[in-house]
Order: sequence, then structure tokens, then C-alpha cells
Amino acid sequence: MPGLKKHKEELRGKSVEDLRQVLVDAKEELFNLKFQRATGNLENHRNIRKAKKEIARIHTVIREKELEAAKGDNK
Repeated sequence: MPGLKKHKEELRGKSVEDLRQVLVDAKEELFNLKFQRATGNLENHRNIRKAKKEIARIHTVIREKELEAAKGDNK
């Protein structure tokens, strides 16, 4: 998937602060999707899975950046 690879690179290009804001937005989107599911208004249930995967991707990139920073501090 070329679009996914580009998206991952966009995430890696952001600062940790920006990623934390994107994470907040993604969690809010997931909450809204779950709320829609509970009220019966959700049209596509795959969107919940996509939102969860996006949150996991963001967490992964944040952790990568934290490890890079720690590695740089030890030198």
C-alpha cells in the first residue's frame, strides 16, 4: 500500500508534541465512532478498526522517537 507508507513517513516527520496532538484527535475520533456504533448510526464498522490501528501507529512512532532521544542522551 503506497498510501500507508507515505502516511507512516508523514507521522515520522512530526515532532513528539505534534504526534501527541494527533493521538488526542485519533482517540476522539475513536470515541465518536464507538458512540455512533452504540446509537446504531455507524455506517461502516471497519472505521473502528482503522482508528485503533492509527492510534497504535502513532504510539509506535512516539516510542521510536523516545528511544532515539534516549539513545542520543547516552552517547
